[in-house]
Formats: sequence, C-alpha cells, structure tokens
Amino acid sequence: MAYDGIVINSIIKEIKDSCLGGRCVKLQQPEADTITLTMKGFKGQTRIYISANASLPIVYIADTLPNAPMQAPAFCMLLRKHISNGRLVRLEQPGFDRVFDFVFEHMDEMGDISERHLIVEIMGRQSNVILTDSDMIILDCLKRIMPDLDKAIEENDDSSVRILYPGKEYLPPDSQGKIDPLSGFDRAVFDEKLLTKSGPVVKAIFGTFTGFSKMAAEEILYRSGIDSRKTIGDLTEEEKDKLFGTLSGIIEDIRNESFSPCIAYVNGAPKDYHALQLTSYGVNALASEEDENSMSRLLIEFYNTRQQTITVRSKSQDIRKLLTLAVERTSRKLDLQRNQLEDTEDRDKYRIYGELLNTYGYDLKGGEESLKCVNYYDNHEITIPLDKDLDARGNANRYFSIYNKKKRTAEVLTDFVQKTDAELQYLLSAKHSLEIAENESDIEEIRKELIESGILKKVRRSKGDRRTAAGEPLHFVSSDGYDIYVGKNNIQNDKLTFGIATGRDIWFHSKKAPGSHVIVKLKPEDDGLESVPDRVFEEAASIAAYFSSAKDAPKVEIDYTERKNLKKPPGAKPGYVIYHTNYSMMAEPKLP
Repeated sequence: MAYDGIVINSIIKEIKDSCLGGRCVKLQQPEADTITLTMKGFKGQTRIYISANASLPIVYIADTLPNAPMQAPAFCMLLRKHISNGRLVRLEQPGFDRVFDFVFEHMDEMGDISERHLIVEIMGRQSNVILTDSDMIILDCLKRIMPDLDKAIEENDDSSVRILYPGKEYLPPDSQGKIDPLSGFDRAVFDEKLLTKSGPVVKAIFGTFTGFSKMAAEEILYRSGIDSRKTIGDLTEEEKDKLFGTLSGIIEDIRNESFSPCIAYVNGAPKDYHALQLTSYGVNALASEEDENSMSRLLIEFYNTRQQTITVRSKSQDIRKLLTLAVERTSRKLDLQRNQLEDTEDRDKYRIYGELLNTYGYDLKGGEESLKCVNYYDNHEITIPLDKDLDARGNANRYFSIYNKKKRTAEVLTDFVQKTDAELQYLLSAKHSLEIAENESDIEEIRKELIESGILKKVRRSKGDRRTAAGEPLHFVSSDGYDIYVGKNNIQNDKLTFGIATGRDIWFHSKKAPGSHVIVKLKPEDDGLESVPDRVFEEAASIAAYFSSAKDAPKVEIDYTERKNLKKPPGAKPGYVIYHTNYSMMAEPKLP
C-alpha cells in the first residue's frame, strides 16, 4: 500500500472541502497513538481519524470513531486546551511530503486569538503528532524524541539529530534532497535532476521528488510504456519525452486536485490503493462503490475488505489446504491415466499384424524373424516382427492377444480419464469458489458441499457453534434493467440454475475454465434471445469472465444458452451441467 504524498494531498482536499472554517467540537485520544477530531462546519459534522501507529499510520475522514477512555491522557488534555473550539483556518502539506499541518485559530483564557499547528507526520515507525505554537515552538508531541547528540555527532548520523521535544523549535523531516514537484516542475528540472541520476528509473522518480512512492513511480512508467526494470541510462530520447509528458500530466492533475482513487484487486483480494487510477491493474482497479471520488471512503473500504478477506481466508484455511492437495493428487492421477491411455493408442497396429499374418502366413516355413507383406489397409509394404519359436497362427494369436488387452485397457482408462477429469474440474471449481467467497456463510456452504461430496469429513458441531445463514447469489442490474445473478459456489450455482432460473432465462459460463453460473432473467415481454439487447449479453458475459478462474486474461471465451438446454446428469457433482446447444463470445472480465 502507498499512503504517499499524492494520497495525502487527496485526503487534505477532502478535509478542506468539509472542514475548513469549521470548529473542533470534540477531541479524543482512544489509543496511545491515535487522535480523533470531530469538526463542525457548514456541511455538518466531520470525523477525522489520526493514527501514528507504527504499523498503520494514517489520516482520513471516518464514518465512526472508536470509543475513548473516560480519563483522557495528558497529551489529549493539552490538545483540548489549545485546539478545542478552535477554527481550522488552514490545512497544508509542507513540501508535498507525508505531513499534515492543521492550523487552528484559537482564543485563549485572556481572549487573545493565536494560531496552533497540529502536525501529523506519516513516517512509518517515526510517525508522530506534534503540537506547536504560531512560532513553530513545540508545545508537546505524541512521541517525544530527544536523541543522544554526542553519539549522533560521533557517528556522523544527521538523521538522528532531529529533536521533537517541548520547548524546541519544530523542524520538518529531512527531504533528503528531494524536490517538491508542485513548487516548480519543468523540462529543465526533469533533465537536470531526474535524468542525471543513475540506476533504475523507478527509483530515480521517487528518489527525486517528494510525495511519490514506488507504486506511483511504477504507474508513471506503465503509462509511459517503459519497462519498470529499465535504468536511466537505458532510456531512449523518445522514452524520455514520454516520461516527461506523463509526469507533467500527473503533476498537473495533482495541482488541479483531479484524483481517481481506486483499489487494486489480485485474485479477488484487495492488494493496493492509490489516489491515482492504477491503470497497470486494468479492470482490477476499482473505485469506491459508495463515492468514487472519496479517498477516505476508499480507505475505509480497503481496510474493511482486507480484514474481511483475512478473516475469510483464516476460516477457510483447512479447506484451502485440503483442496490444494486434492488438486495436486488428482492432477498427477489424471496425467498417469492419460499416459497409460496414450500407450494403448497403437493397439490397431497389433490387430492388423494378426490379420495380415492370417492372410500371408501360409508362406512362412518356420524360424523366420519377420514377415514382409503388403498392408491392404494402405497398400504399403510392412515388416511384421515374429517370434521364431511360433508358427504363423501362433504369432497372429499373440498379436490379437496384445490388441485385445490394449483395447480392454483403453476402454477402462477412457472411463477413468473422464471420471478423474470431472473430479479435477470439480475440485478446481470448489477452489475457485473459495477465491470469491465473501463471508463466513459462503465458506460454510462450500464446507457443506465438500462434506456431501465426500471430500471433507463431517465434523460434529459442539452446542456452542453458531450456524450461519445460507448465502445468496450476487445480484447485478444491467444497463438495460435486466436482473443478473451470479452463483458464488457450486451449491449456489445449482440453486440459481435449477431453482431461480426458468427455461427461457439465459445462462452464461466461462468455456473450459472453472467459474460461476451467471443467469440473466428475461422480462415478461421478451420473446427469446432475439429480443434481449446486445448490451445485456456483453455485460453478462463480462461478469461471467470476471467470476472465472481466467479473470486475469484480457479476454475470456464465454458460452451462453437458454436455461432449458442445460441438463444435470444423475449423481453429478454440485455445479456440473451438460449442454450441446450453445453460442460463444469473447468478453473482457469486468463488473458493470
């Protein structure tokens, strides 16, 4: 994740839009490293969550705030004294670095108005919250830092000399020679500061400018069409021009406060987020469902979804391990059976040997090692190896015996291969269901399905175990108002296809890849497939592609047919259907 200067800039925009000019009506410290502000402005109340936690330092507008202890810590009491009921007059980001500078106008006991700075530094383990007066003299810090100056001087370590302690002047974090891209960026700066560096271009970008993380640098290179492994010295003149153009465009977007917050998903799980549209993730980079322009809303969704994903994965760990082992074992079994079946493919050769020996064997006198004759199946000369201890009939019978044995083996193995392949496809579909499971009820349905299929052993529930309600298929509405349903596991697939869907509804599924059953419910006025708009087919096919194991491909082949054309063989595993009448189309994996 990259909570960098660009993300911070977008958060600052949101806070300013709702809080600038407003007053701090409530200030609490729910945890040792967490401060919360409740601001009241012209848009009503806004809750600001500030964390200097080493593992997750962050600032955003929250829906709800954690409860605080009855007895406020000393730092919280000091903040209340200097900020409570104060008016937020400025919110700045010094040097485009990972720093928030909340500037409050506050009236003291004497009636004098003065400014107070609440500075939040998002610096990993060094994250901090600092309160200063108008002259930038520190009143106190969440984490006081008074380094050993003698030791720092002796070790020539300037980074450890920075003091954050009451009574000391506040000095901003060392920018390490980086340039604020918003204060002045042009071709001269690009050429003189960026292109003069050595090493990878990615490192050069975030090493030259404040506010840019490695993720942002990689996105810039992707948009520029430049391999992220390239070094500065490898860049062509054309690539330098493209890089400058992309970087200029992004900096201009930041100046204009034009952000596109998104979450990047990998295998259905949230991996990254940013205030820039992560085009390198393609269709797997999605905006917030509730407010596509809100970075705060997106952060809430990201961490909620991430936590939910962690919980779901934890709950399904035993199933995931079992299915992985079962898939590996069944794949090996299928490979072995296919190899054995392949060994029987030459069986007709032995039948032909036997038939030709019965036809031409009368010329044999005994003791020959081979027979040359014309194969009347293709009119080519053929040499048949012989056992010289057997006569023509004995050799013919030997070859017929080999043929019959291989034929019987092929018949048995063909059935085995079909059954093992069906078993493997079922295991892969169950594994795919785990990947798209959203909650505990989805996991329990998959567990129940695997128990009924004999793959998992039934575990006796204790009286205290909580039963989860059955999950429901996902529901989407197409651009033309058609209901589209998606099964999240094989039990839901069966319920959806053979319970909810009727004969005229349209069924979609990825071709030759595990995936969800997708159903488009026809409207009463529809008269078959021809009356459904093309856009409905395109959107439903894209959904089927998205909920398939091939979702990371640019295009996925999708089969579709009317529900009445689907059959479920007796005794078939959940989710398994057969069909012969269908159409196919290519679709880009994406949600409507």
